[in-house]
Amino acid sequence: MKNFSYDRLSLELKTSFGRTLVLADLHIAFELSRGLRVRTKFEKSLAGFIKEKDPELVIILGDIKEPLGMSRFVKKLLMEFFSEIAEYMVVITKGNHDGKIEEVTKEFRDVSVVGHFLLDNMLFFHGHQNLPEVEFEKAFLGHIHPAISLRIGEKIRKVKCFFKVRDFLILPTVNPYIEGFDVREGIKMIPFLKDSSSGEAFLGDGTYIGKIELNRKA
Repeated sequence: MKNFSYDRLSLELKTSFGRTLVLADLHIAFELSRGLRVRTKFEKSLAGFIKEKDPELVIILGDIKEPLGMSRFVKKLLMEFFSEIAEYMVVITKGNHDGKIEEVTKEFRDVSVVGHFLLDNMLFFHGHQNLPEVEFEKAFLGHIHPAISLRIGEKIRKVKCFFKVRDFLILPTVNPYIEGFDVREGIKMIPFLKDSSSGEAFLGDGTYIGKIELNRKA
């Protein structure tokens, strides 16, 4: 995808590991479930971005892959992706799409799969599960692919965003081919945030959109 910047859909933090790159919801092999007949090679492009950033640690907030199972084709794409970034330490907080992901990650010494990851009082996890019973100051998660609708000229356009609810920052999907969910609906998919009354939206370039009122009806 021309002129696309993964910087706008990822997060770089300074931690005790050094420069830490945080990504959410890759959904590798998403083409299979979306009826695409052309391979996007998204995972190769993303691996190139990771190598350009050259971080000391990569944290992936779950949903590495799109299909729930592990077919031969999906395994091939994942093996190629992790081979490309094999020089980096990677922590995956397992998502609801990541069944059998260990069949691939066991082949890579520096890739770990965990339910949640605590680093420097920061909690990292996918977001589909109940809140881990650990103490933390702030948390980072994915799962709901946050987006908001903005009026641009005469048109209303859905735009991916970072969404903050109290001490929780929800990252957009880093996959440029996958559209996000409106946060007003998506928030219901996070068990411990589903009753939240509002949150704050930020675009990938840091632009503050403002406070967003949320629908709390089931």
